[in-house]
Parts: sequence; structure tokens; C-alpha cells
Amino acid sequence: MKRKACLVCGSKNLDKILDLGVHPFADTFIGKDRESGVLPTYNLSCAICKDCNHVQTISITDPSERYNLFDYSYTSSNSKISRQHWNSYCDFTISKLKLKKNCFICEIGSNDGYLLNRFKKTINCEVLGIDASKSMVKIAKQNNITTECCVFNEEQSLSITKNYKKCDVVIANNVFNHSDNPLSFAKGVSNLLKKDGYFIFEVPYWKNTIDTKKIDQIYHEHVSYFTVKSLSALLEKTGFTINSVDVVDYHGGSLRVIASKNSDKKLCLKKIIEQESYLFSNKLYNSLSKELDKRKISFLRKVLDFKNQGYKIIAIGAAAKGNTLLNFLNLNSAIVDYVTDASSFKQGKKTPLSNIPIFGDEKMKESDKICAIVLSWNLSNSIKDKIKLINPNVQYINFFKQETT
Repeated sequence: MKRKACLVCGSKNLDKILDLGVHPFADTFIGKDRESGVLPTYNLSCAICKDCNHVQTISITDPSERYNLFDYSYTSSNSKISRQHWNSYCDFTISKLKLKKNCFICEIGSNDGYLLNRFKKTINCEVLGIDASKSMVKIAKQNNITTECCVFNEEQSLSITKNYKKCDVVIANNVFNHSDNPLSFAKGVSNLLKKDGYFIFEVPYWKNTIDTKKIDQIYHEHVSYFTVKSLSALLEKTGFTINSVDVVDYHGGSLRVIASKNSDKKLCLKKIIEQESYLFSNKLYNSLSKELDKRKISFLRKVLDFKNQGYKIIAIGAAAKGNTLLNFLNLNSAIVDYVTDASSFKQGKKTPLSNIPIFGDEKMKESDKICAIVLSWNLSNSIKDKIKLINPNVQYINFFKQETT
């Protein structure tokens, strides 16, 4: 089904700006028991609203299928860098909001409960997790984090407030952009919060995605692609005021936003929004699409050249964004021999549509001639240091830098 109206302002004045072809859900990895099943695929393209400039996917997909058709496999604690980020995030939030013992913190998109557990241990606060994935909720409960399983929206918030008290803080990292109805999501957050409570969240920053041309951050689970301009408009519609905005390095560049219902703390955003103005031009995306096509051809030539020389072609890091890249490039098991990943949730499975088997990193010991594509580019330096100890002969090719190392 095709989106016909903007998720923020309701305008029907939507223009397609990028088309990456047909893709499955990115955070899907196929276990042996599901290999003969049907894998849903949809056109992966983005549109910009010409009235409010919000960027959003065009294909409408079912959120229950996105998170539960296959076991969701991303965990907040999946790497040292992730854990360091969430540890720092916890410390920042406690300091910035002056949080005290016995406050009540709710996290939407709480995943395996890692961040809430950190808050719990640091200031001995009460916590509640909310997550759409049944498999992640199960893990969080095993970690002693009270967690509700639902696709969060305004209606769900009313059910939650019947069973829990109002929150001092609501956290929503890398999940606000997943919502099929971000206005309902924000209204739901408002319902959960005390009058003087805070809403703090991170989302991938569309400006960074476009500036770096890392279009692998586009996938069906990411319904909205936020700028400060679109976030400001959305939050104002739902009674929130933005108190602070920071750009952090996580996920290649994310916005960290703190908002509240207190209009006295409103941050002046004029300068930031002016710096985003070039992002709303169709000319920019026409140029980007042409460049991506050229890069694709050039990169595939390099891959096939290594393949013809007898190299094993592998990919490192079974990341959701990696599946976007693999399927955009039409790289499948006929060309890529295997993917490696440290997560036990992914090993033994296959990548969606591209059908590439996933192994542990030790698989790289088996060959001297390996050409690797690092899919988890946000962890690239630590990955390469680790791989050097396993197999120092690995050579790397990079779609985004178009160079061989």
C-alpha cells in the first residue's frame, strides 16, 4: 500500500526523492526452520512533503510483521561501542535532568533492557520498558526489567497509565522514527509524563545521512527521517517544546533531543533549521540518485574483479543497514560467500532476500584470500582491529569511500 498523506501535516503534496528498489524488512534474519517460508518484500523509497518538508517512506508496512514475523535480532548491548554509548547516555541524562533516586523512567523501544538496567543500577530508580518485539521483551524480563509488549501509540499509552504511575522521564531512542503515526506516538508520550516531566530521544539525523550518502540507513523499519525542522513541527503539534538539541556520533550521526511541556524552556532553532534548507530540494536527490547508480556500477566491478581472482567475498556485521546495502547492490549468495557477526542471535541464519549464510568471525581463518565489505561501518575501526588478529590478510572494499585498503 502506498502512503498518500504526510505523517506530520497530513498534506497530500508528497514527492518521491529516492528509490532503492525492492527490499524485505531489514532486521530480518532467516533461521533454518523458516527458509521455506514466504518473505514479504516492498518497494523501498522515500518521499518529501512539499508543505512541511518531512521525509518518510512511501510503502506502508505492517508494524506487527516488522517486529514479530521473524524474531527481532538487534540488541542494545550487542557491541562494546553500543554499551559505551548507552552508559554515557545514562550519565548524561542523569546529570542534565538532575534525576534523583526513586524517580520513574519509562523507555519506549527498550529492547533487551540494557539502558534501563543501567539507570536502575546507577540511581536505584523505578523503570518500565515498552517494546514491540516479543523476543526482545522476553530477554528484558529475563534481565529483571518490567516490560510491556506493544506497538506504542496514544491508545496504548492510555492502557499503560491505568497500571503505572506518571513518569518523570520517557526515553525513546531510535524508535520514534519507527512509528507509523508519530503524532499519536508523541501524544502517547505526553500521556505517560508528569506535567514537569521530560521526553528525551535519539533519532538518525537525515542531514548526516544525506551528507555522507549512507543510504543504507534507509529501510522499512525506519518510517520517518527527521530533521530539526520536521521534529520541531511535530512536537509543537503535540504540546511539546524542544529544550535542547545535540548531534551525537551514534549511528553515523543522530539527533539527541530533550523536550518538555514547559514552553518557558523553548530553544531557538532558527539557525539550525536554516542550515537544513538545502535538504528540501528535489535537485539534491536527483543528483544523489545518479551518483549512487555510478557508485553501484563501480563497486560491483571491484567485487567481481576480486571474485575472478579467487578471493572469498565476505561481509562483516549482519546489521539491518547492511541488508539494505546488500539488496541495493543486488549482492547475494552467488557472489558473497558469507557474512560474519559476533551475535549468537544471528549466527546460523541467513540474510533476507540475499540469502547469505551468517557465521562467527572465526570463519575468516579458513582462507588467505578474503575481500571484505564492512556492513557495520559505525564499528569499522574496532572491527578491523579485531579481524587483524584473526586474519591479517583480509582486504577491504568500501562502497561509501570507493577505495580498497
